[in-house]
Amino acid sequence: MDEYGIGLIGTGFMGRAHALAFRSVGAVFELPARLHLAAVADADAQRAEQCAGAWGFARAHADWRQLISDPGVDLVAITTPNHLHFPMAMAALAASKAVYCEKPLAVNVEQARQMYQAAQAAGVVTRVGYNYQHNPLIVMARELITSGELGQLVSFQGEFSEDFMADPDSPWSWRCEPQQAGGALADLGSHLLAMARFLMGPVQAVCADTQTVHLQRPIQAGSQERRSIAVDDQAHALLRFTNGARGTVSSSWIKHGYKNHLSVEISGTLGTLAFDQERLNELRLYRVGQKGFQRLLSGPALPGYAAFSPAPGHQLGYNELKTLEVHELIMALCDQGRNGTDFREAWEVERLAAAIRLAAQEERWITL
Repeated sequence: MDEYGIGLIGTGFMGRAHALAFRSVGAVFELPARLHLAAVADADAQRAEQCAGAWGFARAHADWRQLISDPGVDLVAITTPNHLHFPMAMAALAASKAVYCEKPLAVNVEQARQMYQAAQAAGVVTRVGYNYQHNPLIVMARELITSGELGQLVSFQGEFSEDFMADPDSPWSWRCEPQQAGGALADLGSHLLAMARFLMGPVQAVCADTQTVHLQRPIQAGSQERRSIAVDDQAHALLRFTNGARGTVSSSWIKHGYKNHLSVEISGTLGTLAFDQERLNELRLYRVGQKGFQRLLSGPALPGYAAFSPAPGHQLGYNELKTLEVHELIMALCDQGRNGTDFREAWEVERLAAAIRLAAQEERWITL
């Protein structure tokens, strides 16, 4: 049995989520390879040492370059702020190491193109952290769509809204910088665009509008000093899909009351299905002739769910979706699966996001 050494860069929320997934995936699934938690890296050397010990990694590095050159690391997982994705991934690819990068792939579409072309040239496995589409119910939704259960697809309505930036006194962070792929469209909307492509296929053209509602924010929590903000607080777009369907997408991080409202509604000539990430174990389905929507509850009939629980109604959560994503990554490393968003598909998502920004800037339809 092969063994893969895991190297993790970044120890924030996403770093912890990756660490949990790598630690649990072998307990949940029978893997065709062994995983070794080889190294963790963080610019804060003390933090790196602390997390390596707490999370079960063999050693710590204070420089991400040391982790990439570490001979015990075969797969580099990147959970850093967006502007660091490009140099880290490119260095890992140059070292012929597999890369698992958080979304969005890069801060602009040109960087994303270079990353996927470098991955293609290196011939290594790449994956990007669009974990929501690994929900067994989303996989089921895609199967319903492709099997023709909804008939000819007519419309897609998608929204990803949260309220963590709704307060104008929420302080500035790197997410507020255009050069770091900041803004609601990049931070939240990228998940929605990836979901739209996963369920509906390619987008042919877009028209859009974006808005910065809070033009200034404190430089840090409690500070009276403020700095100007140029990224979008909300974005709205019209889509024309290649299959002929029409759609709308919106993303906002200032919509009060919503915490993880990644929702999609897809209608066809024979029915409609609807999903909301805040109720991630439920799918609503309406078929022509029914008196109302049918509630489909996630359960052990769905393979991804069955790996965690033999009983229906016991629910999956965010970290289980991350574990499912890591499982697909490991299967791809072992050449036993192709599911998941690789660098090429993530580049396509970035192309779509770039087209939305251009459409909003020039106030016209943009053809991809």
